[in-house]
Amino acid sequence: MLDAGIERIHGFHAWGDVGYSLSAWIGFGCYFLSASGSGSSFPWRFPLAFQAAPAILLLAGSPWLPETPRWLLSHGQAVEAHRVLQRLHHQPGATHQSVAEKEFYQMTKQLEMDREIWRQVGKQGGGGYFELFRTAPNRKRAWVGFSLMFGNIFTGSIVIANYGVLLYASLGLTTYKPLLLSALWVTVSFPGNVFTAFFIDRIGRRFFLLTGLAGIVMTLCFECALQAQYLESTNAAGQRAAVFFLFLFIFFWSTFMDASQYLYLSEIFPTHLRSQGMALGMVGLYTAAVVILVAGPIALDVIKWKFFLVLMLPTALHWVNVFYLFPETKNRSLEDINAAFGENVAVKYYGAGTEEEELYARALAEVEGKGVDASSMKQKDGLADVTRIEDIEKTER
Repeated sequence: MLDAGIERIHGFHAWGDVGYSLSAWIGFGCYFLSASGSGSSFPWRFPLAFQAAPAILLLAGSPWLPETPRWLLSHGQAVEAHRVLQRLHHQPGATHQSVAEKEFYQMTKQLEMDREIWRQVGKQGGGGYFELFRTAPNRKRAWVGFSLMFGNIFTGSIVIANYGVLLYASLGLTTYKPLLLSALWVTVSFPGNVFTAFFIDRIGRRFFLLTGLAGIVMTLCFECALQAQYLESTNAAGQRAAVFFLFLFIFFWSTFMDASQYLYLSEIFPTHLRSQGMALGMVGLYTAAVVILVAGPIALDVIKWKFFLVLMLPTALHWVNVFYLFPETKNRSLEDINAAFGENVAVKYYGAGTEEEELYARALAEVEGKGVDASSMKQKDGLADVTRIEDIEKTER
């Protein structure tokens, strides 16, 4: 059970693959216009201009995106935070929402503890932009976030996505076929991302990341061996096998790694550090991308199949890094994830003991003691106890 906002939207990363697929197919279609000998600028102007369409749709829909409950609560908007939490945890036919109430109670108690910690940090001259590196738990988060994104790029996914045409051409494919395979390669990633959206909360983040990396190491080994044997040969069967393992690569990447990395990166940081943590993770991603995309075409031309050896070693080391340093976050609230990094939690939700369950029971009894029935909840848009929440707001002021 994550921050409800993160939990409900991570599956939409799959739609990013729809965009990648669409761009690939547009490029494939425009190829034929250029191949026909046309001197029109349409084949390069239209793909560039079309990128604005989804951005405009996203901008138009952004007013309907709710703020995260923790951000609202930390800014004194407890009523709205509770309303968003109730809506995100809503179950059809439920008379009351104990999950939402429990999480809201945990959030309020954690906020009290965090503010006391921040007061002490402020007295000691801490905080600010370097808060991400001030404590051991935060430094571990920083390393996990940075190494996750950096290591994932060094699996070679971005090389195959951007230079797949060169790879397929080197394996004996000609005319439109390399472009066609590149478009298909991106398109088949969509089902894998859908699988992630449905099952990562059930199976777990570590299983997805470790399985994906292990599968990618295996495919890189076979790809390296096949290209070493058949890259410049006339053996069509061997070259087709090399193409197969490029597609097996995207199966492991899209099913276990692609969407998982962004979900994991966003949930390991507490609310007040998430923007800094996400930024650090993106620094890792784009640093690795610059290195590997600049070196990629040169390496494919000069050292050829040996480039896959360069990708195999970092990926294997990344698997070890994930195995020993990445905690599981499945079914944890953001507050419980803090505990996985060695921080204190005001009251546990995941793995709650007898004392925590008693606290939750008293909090829920307090809500039910207000006499809020199903009809009044409908009238109040799902708010179970507005009075108690407004009291919290007054206290925060």
